[in-house]
Amino acid sequence: MQTPSEHAYPTHWEADVVLRDGGTAQVRPITADDAGRLVSFYEQVSDESKYYRFFAPYPRLSDRDVHRFTHHDYVDRVGLAATVGGEFIATVRYDRIDARGMPATAPADEAEVAFLVQDAHQGRGVASALLEHIAAVARERSIRRFAAEVLPANTKMIKVFTDAGYTQKRSFEDGVVRLELDLEPTDRSLAVQRAREQRAEARSVQRLLAPGSVAVIGTGREAGGMGRTVLRNVLAGGFTGRAHAVNRAFPEGLSVLEPEGVPAHRSVLDITDPVDLAVVAVPAAAVPSVVAECGEHGVQGLVVLSAGYAESGPDGRARQRELVRQARSYGMRIIGPNAFGLINTAEGVRLNASLSPELPAAGRLGLFSQSGAIGIALLSGLHRRAAGLVGVSTFVSAGNRADVSGNDFLQYWHDDPDTDVALMYLESIGNPRKFTRLAKRTAARKPVVVVKGARHGGAAPTGHAVPTTRIPDATVSDLLRQAGVIRVDTVTELADAGLLLASQPLPAGPRVAILGNSESLALLTYDACLTEGLRPLPPRDLTTAAGPADFRAALAGALADGGSDAVVVTAIPWVDGTSAADLATALREAVAQAPAAKPVTVVHLEIEGLAEALAAAPTAPTAPTVPPGQPDGPADRAPAVRIPAYPAAERAVRALAEAARYARWRRQLAEPGRVPEYDDIDEAGAAADIDVLLTAHGAATSRPGGPRAVTLSAADTQRLLARYGIAVLPALPAPDPGSAVRAAHRLGFPVALKPTAPHLRHRADLGGVRLDLGGEGELRRAYAELTELLGKPEETRLVVQSMAPRGVDTVVRAAIDPAAGAVLSFGLAGAPSLLLGDTAHRLVPATDRDVAELIRSIRTAPLLFGWRGSAPVDTGALEELLLRVSRLVDDHPEVVGADLEPVIVAPHGVHVLGASLRLAPPPARTDLGPRSLPAY
Repeated sequence: MQTPSEHAYPTHWEADVVLRDGGTAQVRPITADDAGRLVSFYEQVSDESKYYRFFAPYPRLSDRDVHRFTHHDYVDRVGLAATVGGEFIATVRYDRIDARGMPATAPADEAEVAFLVQDAHQGRGVASALLEHIAAVARERSIRRFAAEVLPANTKMIKVFTDAGYTQKRSFEDGVVRLELDLEPTDRSLAVQRAREQRAEARSVQRLLAPGSVAVIGTGREAGGMGRTVLRNVLAGGFTGRAHAVNRAFPEGLSVLEPEGVPAHRSVLDITDPVDLAVVAVPAAAVPSVVAECGEHGVQGLVVLSAGYAESGPDGRARQRELVRQARSYGMRIIGPNAFGLINTAEGVRLNASLSPELPAAGRLGLFSQSGAIGIALLSGLHRRAAGLVGVSTFVSAGNRADVSGNDFLQYWHDDPDTDVALMYLESIGNPRKFTRLAKRTAARKPVVVVKGARHGGAAPTGHAVPTTRIPDATVSDLLRQAGVIRVDTVTELADAGLLLASQPLPAGPRVAILGNSESLALLTYDACLTEGLRPLPPRDLTTAAGPADFRAALAGALADGGSDAVVVTAIPWVDGTSAADLATALREAVAQAPAAKPVTVVHLEIEGLAEALAAAPTAPTAPTVPPGQPDGPADRAPAVRIPAYPAAERAVRALAEAARYARWRRQLAEPGRVPEYDDIDEAGAAADIDVLLTAHGAATSRPGGPRAVTLSAADTQRLLARYGIAVLPALPAPDPGSAVRAAHRLGFPVALKPTAPHLRHRADLGGVRLDLGGEGELRRAYAELTELLGKPEETRLVVQSMAPRGVDTVVRAAIDPAAGAVLSFGLAGAPSLLLGDTAHRLVPATDRDVAELIRSIRTAPLLFGWRGSAPVDTGALEELLLRVSRLVDDHPEVVGADLEPVIVAPHGVHVLGASLRLAPPPARTDLGPRSLPAY
């Protein structure tokens, strides 16, 4: 975080925060221009709250008080205000003090802190949010402790301090409770902060999804048009609350809009009842006045369908920023602009505030889409394929998602009892670090399936004003999978996975039983299982003569067999006209009577009505289908079992494989990996080296445009790596043949001779490396060959290096992205990683389980484990190296880049032949700062 001049207004302290009840407030520094706002605020505070603040009756502020509370140097004296609608609702200030409690300047590192919250806003979590922000400001100004004196009866304020999670001391003297808080973030303070963030953001979404009243602003006077369409959809869906139509063009005196029969108003201000949600469908130029009226009326949230914002260019982007600023100033959150709308199928709400013509069937799928077109396609596809199988709990198409984003819905779905599976179509991820954190927490409870558009262009859609990230899409995919997210490639696969996950139990393992009446279709399914990393059992061919009873018996046997974890049923049409309903009933009966829950999917080719029959709700009593000669089962109605059906084996197996991988990730959560401790790591020594190196290179402080990275010399790199127990094989410069010979004698024959010039490093294809040089003659000949082949010694920068044992050449890297954090990468050196992109990635800090999976997740991993009879290499030593590199970049965020290449993994041990490190002032950790909404 850049430090402004001491008395300049610190704009970077401004923030929008979500409060406990889901509303928003703006936090900003108090200035001299706030005198009138402060006096007005104080007049609305109760005498009791004033007494708690000043320990005495204090009915009004004197001119001296007003001056003191509005004039700050933003270093030793700081005041922050929480505002709604431009007016103060709470204030906090600190004053730096010395050991005697007297006003002081730096280097004194303690400050006295005090709060005042308007009574009408107490209980909304305002003080807790302000404490987070004033603590961050204090840390920036080198203040390490807060002291606060509170009357014992002021239990609310005592609770604000004690619940914050900071290390604290508490004492009681002279009738006053004295609290001291250490402002260094702790695991507990971070956990408290994130729990509050989750509750607040979830509540803000819940207010949008379950309003008691809705106003559609921009309802046309005639049929058609966006506003009138949404109003009719709200009514047709059976919305349980109140609906209002609003249009400035309505005639004077119009009170009811016909034929809908809803109250009509020229302005939202004319509505006498509360309005919880406003759907805005007016031209962009008219939106600011609408937002202002909504804010004045107390509307809690907006769905802005209007276009003409960031998707239209720079002017629209400016309008979008102003829209967000204006709405948040009134405490409102926004879906949109350029949104398709939102849906909540809960029986007590039944809200369809969208352009979708019908309310989907209620169910367990939560849907989030950043694209209206994709949202429409997803809704219609699920309706067509999943009628009766699964339904939708909530749906939102966020458009430009200038405010409410996928992160907010992950917060909501985490605790939502009506949502079992979250499906998300994303075109940009504005805060990858937060998204992976929230997704991992939600995935621990329920599946999160994501398909991401704009994967290869690297650019977000024009309407998404989000920070950019340098992370390649392949890296993003690995990080999402590490967080337990199911990443798929297409919207079709998104629906396929969602249908299976919402209707079937998770598989206990990768073993798949295959049965059906077509050997060919079963073989295709078998091949698809192998492709997806599943373990298919030999298919069971029931032959084309098999009837529903045969399918029932075979499926029952497979479900009872402890040797399988899932079953895929394949079916082709019968020539004798057996109905799809009979087969569906047989399969559902087998599942209903199975002794253990296993996922079952059906792959069928052109069996009309089978998917619908498998998904249909049970209706009338029916006799179960039983094999001939067996006693009849009870004449009961068809079992309440639903089975997903797919028209292609590859689609069914892909969905099943994703479920199996997710189930494995869930099981591993019960026994998480650990970050090992190594006795030979010298963290303090490394920190001292880094400080010296940054200062020596003039990079100890950040510069405008971001920190400047410094590449360390080979000697400095080797010394810093040695602090973490990572040895680099010695290499000595050889500017001439004589120097090469002396270096070889110093290292000991045999040696290697290789170039280190940037354009020649790691270019084995040029034949520029000579290995196993056993004597002076061989070395001189090799020197002559390389200088003739590659250029003069000063161009090639030849070095002599000790020989390493034979093994597999690999590359280990770590890099820091400000948005996603530190990322550890691994692959085989050369073509596999450079040409084929066969590299795997994990977030730092990596655990022992993370690195074990990391080296096994690349396609060329078999080369490490004895492929084609070769000797397996020491993967244990490789894992330790990866853990040490992870510790280095995690302990020292100044290490913004680490490249170890090549790393030879031998049958015994690993050998680092080349390494480089880059240092820079650590980038700001946005995830460790106080809660705030993104400011795009």
